[in-house]
Amino acid sequence: MVPGQAVESRRPASAGEATNVEYAPYIAAMTSQIDQALAFTLPDRHARGRLVRLGPSLDQILAAHGYPPAIERVLAEALVLTALLGSTLKDATGQLTLQAQTQNGVIDLLVCDYRGGEMRGYLRHDAERASTIGEHPILADLFGTGYLAITFDQVATGERYQGIVPLEGASLAEAAQSYFAQSEQIPSLVRIGFDPVGRVAGGLMLQHLPEGEEGRERLHTRLDHPEWEHVAALGGTIQADELTDPALPFENLLWRLFNEDIVHVQPTVALNRGCRCDPDHVRTVIDRFPTEDRAAMADAEGMVHVDCEFCARRFSIALASA
Repeated sequence: MVPGQAVESRRPASAGEATNVEYAPYIAAMTSQIDQALAFTLPDRHARGRLVRLGPSLDQILAAHGYPPAIERVLAEALVLTALLGSTLKDATGQLTLQAQTQNGVIDLLVCDYRGGEMRGYLRHDAERASTIGEHPILADLFGTGYLAITFDQVATGERYQGIVPLEGASLAEAAQSYFAQSEQIPSLVRIGFDPVGRVAGGLMLQHLPEGEEGRERLHTRLDHPEWEHVAALGGTIQADELTDPALPFENLLWRLFNEDIVHVQPTVALNRGCRCDPDHVRTVIDRFPTEDRAAMADAEGMVHVDCEFCARRFSIALASA
C-alpha cells in the first residue's frame, strides 16, 4: 500500500499509510497532532485540502516579539495561512512568502515565509494605536488600506509566481479566499482558529480542482461541478476549537466533516520555526559589500550591528572578522 490509497479495513493505519477516514472512529489512539500539516483529497468531489495545527513552533515565534493580544493573533493567523499555502509546494526547496503592506493602518508591514516545513514571521505596528483596538478587530482596523501579496518561488525550475489582492474582508482567511478567487480562479474555503491561552493555532483550506489534482481549464471550475457547494458547506461547519485542539487527530476531524465521502490522506509534514539567520550567515552577507561600505556600517569600536526582524535578535560582528 502507498500513500494516497484508501484503507479498506477497520484496523489502525500503519505509519506512512494513507487512510480512508470513513473508518476513522475505529483508528487506535493517536499521538497529539501539533506542528504538522496534512494533505488530503476528496476524489469523488474533485476537491483537495490541507489541515494545519501549530503549537510550540508558534509559541517560539510569538514569544520573541511580545506583541499585544490583537497583534499577536494576526501574526498567528498569518503563520497558519503561510503553512497552509507553503505545504502545497511540490518543490521541497521552494519558498512561499506572504507579505502585507498597508497605508494608515495599525500594522504597516507583515512578512511570513515557509521553506521545507520551516516558518518564520514578524510584523511592524504602531504600539500606541494598537492599544486602542479591541481583541478581535477586522482587517480594516488593523491594516487600513493595503494589499496582500503571495509569492511562490520554485527553486528547482527557477519559476516565480506572485498574486496580489486588496486586504479586504473580516480576516486574513477571507483575504486568502479572495486571492484564490481573483488570482487563481479556484473556488476555495479557508478557516483559521487561534487559542491565545495555549498559543495553538490551526487552519483548514479546501479547494475545488475539477477532474483531479491537476485540475482543468479554470473557466470550468464554477460551471459544471456543483459538488463543490457540498464540500464548502461541510467545510464551513468547522469550529475554531476543533482546529486548535491538539488532542483531536486530523483523521477524526475529517471524519466529522466528510463521513459520507471517500477521503484520501497523505502522511503528515512536520512544521517548525526556522529563522535562517546566524552569525556566519550575517558575516557572509556583510562580506558582500565593498570595503568602504563595510567601514561605513561599523561603529567606533569596529562592530557592525545587524538586527533580524524575524527572530528579534541582534548580531554584532567585528568588522575585522567579516
